[in-house]
Amino acid sequence: MILRGKKMFKRIFLFTGFIAAISFAMPSCKVSYSFTGANLSPAVKTYTVYYFPNRARLINPTLSQTFTEELKEKLQRQTSLDELQESGDLEFEGQITGYDLRPMSIQKDDLSAQTRLTITIKLKYTNSISPEENFERNFSAYDDFDSSIDISSIEDELSADIVRKLTEDIFNATIANW
Repeated sequence: MILRGKKMFKRIFLFTGFIAAISFAMPSCKVSYSFTGANLSPAVKTYTVYYFPNRARLINPTLSQTFTEELKEKLQRQTSLDELQESGDLEFEGQITGYDLRPMSIQKDDLSAQTRLTITIKLKYTNSISPEENFERNFSAYDDFDSSIDISSIEDELSADIVRKLTEDIFNATIANW
């Protein structure tokens, strides 16, 4: 019985030694993964989000600040990048170009049952490490609400939901490369 235990111990000892030797012999191999979906070059260390002014015909006075801060927070939460005030490896700049209310689901007597709030962002994305990934593009998101509800009573909640959708789309198009 003792002899069998010594053989087992010897095999385990040799196996762990083998694994340790392989791990020390291959220091240049690197496995890179992320639970957040970030897919960036290791050379990318910083980002900058510039203020997004509101150039839409209809103006929500808090939308520019809300969108800019939400995008910064998304990048802080889901990447290990450091934020710079300007000239980051990744730069996000642009403007809010649309804030539109449109009737949807027209019923009898030309009344709408739903109204759609759509927010459009024009984004210029600059990646100084991989310039081939640079682009300028519009992103839009919307949410529908019952037309019998006054927009002023739900505007903050609706626009916050839409901003979350927009920042997710922008994150996926830039950082996650989807």
